[in-house]
Amino acid sequence: MRDESIHESLLQEPVGNKVRCNVCERRCLVVPDGLGWCRTRQNRAGRLLTLTYGAVSSMAANPVEKKPFYHFHPGTGAFTAGSWSCNFGCPWCQNWSISKVAGGRGKYVSPAQFVALTEDAFCQGTSISFNEPTLSLEWSLEVFRLAREHGLYNTYVTNGYMTPEALVMLVEAGLDAMNVDLKGAAAAMRRYCKGVDVEKVWAICRLAHSRGVHLEITTLVIPTVNDNPADLQGIARRIVEDLGAQTPWHVSAYHPAYRFTAPPTPLRTLEQAYRIGKEAGLEFVYVGNWPGHEYDNTRCPGCGELLIRRLGFDVLKVSLREGHCPACERSIAGVWG
Repeated sequence: MRDESIHESLLQEPVGNKVRCNVCERRCLVVPDGLGWCRTRQNRAGRLLTLTYGAVSSMAANPVEKKPFYHFHPGTGAFTAGSWSCNFGCPWCQNWSISKVAGGRGKYVSPAQFVALTEDAFCQGTSISFNEPTLSLEWSLEVFRLAREHGLYNTYVTNGYMTPEALVMLVEAGLDAMNVDLKGAAAAMRRYCKGVDVEKVWAICRLAHSRGVHLEITTLVIPTVNDNPADLQGIARRIVEDLGAQTPWHVSAYHPAYRFTAPPTPLRTLEQAYRIGKEAGLEFVYVGNWPGHEYDNTRCPGCGELLIRRLGFDVLKVSLREGHCPACERSIAGVWG
């Protein structure tokens, strides 16, 4: 790894000759010369270093709808970067070629270079995504500060397993929106994500909501993992109770990847998840990874007026008037400016 990618971690505390990492909720206690669970942070001489600062595995100019964000600056572009590794162990990872690699030698991109590339691509904002962005905390903070100075918005696509300390730093640096991938109920998260406590994800969602971060939730609906109606009902109810009925929930189709061979998600399962979300009181539920489906559009929860028509990641029509339904004048939750 190039020297530019080695930076001191901002969230650490000494514990004897070990160092505790306080970036994600695993809060690894790292032995001398050892690595944390994610393998991107190392204890060197009693100081915790991140080994992947600005180590970019992939970059792309994406529609913000691809994140997915459906209630946040529709039709705009988010210049997106990913790095390496993850703090989860999901066996179905769709981006396994980078998330399962700890120290890939990607191109070093400074925060200033990334913001310049964002503007060169005529994007309206940034997104840290592809692999788990929490592992790029220090780089993200610098990107967000510079991006905000340039009038750009900032987004995270995350599993939500950052610490409250990390989230507060991100918000203060300029984080505007998060899409949190809520992978399932407690038992599924512990088993498949390797010891993850789902309550800590819910806590981060509540904290982000309370700090004014625009929040959308995605659940990749995977047969045999989280497609049980009771589990989906539990997620939908928690969104309503913890985050509010206007929080968008994306129920997306899974396709076999990496080491998981369950069959692809049937459309009927996604439509069932949609109905479960609506019955729980959610105003905006979307069927994802099924381009052209009616449930991929936004309708007014009051009168049913079609507000945003989509085809895949393309926005074909936006009928909102200053964030309100043009038919009944109901306020529609989101960031529309």
